[in-house]
Amino acid sequence: MHGCGNDYIYFDNLNKTSIDPSFVKDALWVCDRHKGIGGDGLVFILSSDIADAKMSMFNADGSEGAMCGNAIRCVAKYLYDNVKSKAQITIETKSGVKAMNIIAEGGVATHVMVDMGAAILDPTKTNLEVEGKHYAITCVSMGNPHAVIFMDDIDKLDLTHIGPKFEHHPLFPDRTNTEFVRVIAPNHLAMRVWERGSGETQACGTGACAAAVAAVLNGHCDKNTDIRVDLLGGTLTIKYTDDTVYMTGEAVVVYKGEVHI
Repeated sequence: MHGCGNDYIYFDNLNKTSIDPSFVKDALWVCDRHKGIGGDGLVFILSSDIADAKMSMFNADGSEGAMCGNAIRCVAKYLYDNVKSKAQITIETKSGVKAMNIIAEGGVATHVMVDMGAAILDPTKTNLEVEGKHYAITCVSMGNPHAVIFMDDIDKLDLTHIGPKFEHHPLFPDRTNTEFVRVIAPNHLAMRVWERGSGETQACGTGACAAAVAAVLNGHCDKNTDIRVDLLGGTLTIKYTDDTVYMTGEAVVVYKGEVHI
């Protein structure tokens, strides 16, 4: 499944409450786009005692992620389409339980609105030097770390080269996701993202949330207003309120099948 082109391979493990790390290691080859199925990572849909299901997600390099906005929408779609056809679904993550509203057509979930929880701000990290150039950054956590940079020429960036410089910068001992954002108009942003453990991806849900929050903090966008974020793979709608951040976007099944691991 994918959300705005951010594609993961999903395993139905609703008969389990956890996943064996050795299985994750053995299964990572399916993420290879040339010798496997191809994906930004793996997502395991597990049972939960405190929510409708639990999401356990891993990046293509095997590192575990605490939260993924695009992936959680797809998990909600899977549950709605195949397990529990109800308008509100909750999913347990390493960043807490997230509540979702399902938008369906013809009995099939097409879009999902996620209550992503409150943004966590770290105003002490405001300047960063990379390869002799100084960048003004806004650090936001949406359950995982993000460094947001506003600039005009995001289309010309060589993210393959510069992305790892930010991800592995000494300022971020646990590595970071980095969003390069252009302000198109009030409440309208364009974004490219370098995700830790995956590289440049078509979209990043938590990154779009972080970008919208940072845009409000820097006076580019308005609070309590729908903010359009254009990514390489599609568009997400973000609303930053005093209490939480809402994200709405598509969730799409590409295909289903079986694989021997």
